[in-house]
Amino acid sequence: MDTTARLCKERQGAQLSVAEIAEAAGVFPNQITYHFGSKDSLLVHAAFLAMLHDTRRIERIGRNAADAAAFRRNIARTVLALPSLPLVAGALAIGITRADLAPVIDQHLHLLFRQSERYLSELVEVRGWRVDRPVHQEVRTFWSTALGGALLAHAGAHGTATDLDLAGTLTVVDGRDAIGDESSSRAEESTVAD
Repeated sequence: MDTTARLCKERQGAQLSVAEIAEAAGVFPNQITYHFGSKDSLLVHAAFLAMLHDTRRIERIGRNAADAAAFRRNIARTVLALPSLPLVAGALAIGITRADLAPVIDQHLHLLFRQSERYLSELVEVRGWRVDRPVHQEVRTFWSTALGGALLAHAGAHGTATDLDLAGTLTVVDGRDAIGDESSSRAEESTVAD
């Protein structure tokens, strides 16, 4: 799987054959099909493995954020630049046409969501921040937006990462955000009163 993930990152958008993957991994092609059932199944597993490796980088960047606004901005920017994001979008596209792989994709998504929920819950507690909706909803909304954007790009939609406000999907706030929200609410109230 590691070899497949590496090849997919190196040759983004290029079709890989089972023979190429087997040669790079130093195994026979029938070993791949025996263990994974199909090349598509291997690609799905490899894409999510690459994403789980990349989440370490995301977590480190999130922990280094000075405040909640920096966290939202840095996490969004990092996720949109992950080399594994297009791979997972490709895995989702495979799942559309291969119903037999839906349980595998669901299992990997569940793991991604669960790890993200745990990470965000711990970070919010340690930092004294808050999330303005349930953590599971925060995580699913964030990843659904990121993966949806990557899937659109994978399908050929034109645009750039700046066209997607991924940071805007996050409701993580700290005391500074709350103060800013309260003062803008007061300003709105005073305008309405006038």
